[in-house]
Amino acid sequence: MPKVKLTIRESKCRCGYFTAGQEFIVEDLCPPICHELWNSIYPSVYALLNGGCLDRGEGKAKQFDAECPDEGRVSIHGEVIEE
Repeated sequence: MPKVKLTIRESKCRCGYFTAGQEFIVEDLCPPICHELWNSIYPSVYALLNGGCLDRGEGKAKQFDAECPDEGRVSIHGEVIEE
């Protein structure tokens, strides 16, 4: 079963939850990230966990980039990793 690696690319989180370079592996449960960010990326994570590809530029890929809904204070990258 694929896993999704989430990497914090940039963080200006006013709650101090994240630092740049932090990584989380998602298998089936929500990682320890704030609900606002998780809520905004969950559809992409779910699609990747279930074998989907996402629109990325002119093509499709098993990865995504997103920003926190709180004025983009946190930038995150998600990608499929297979073990």
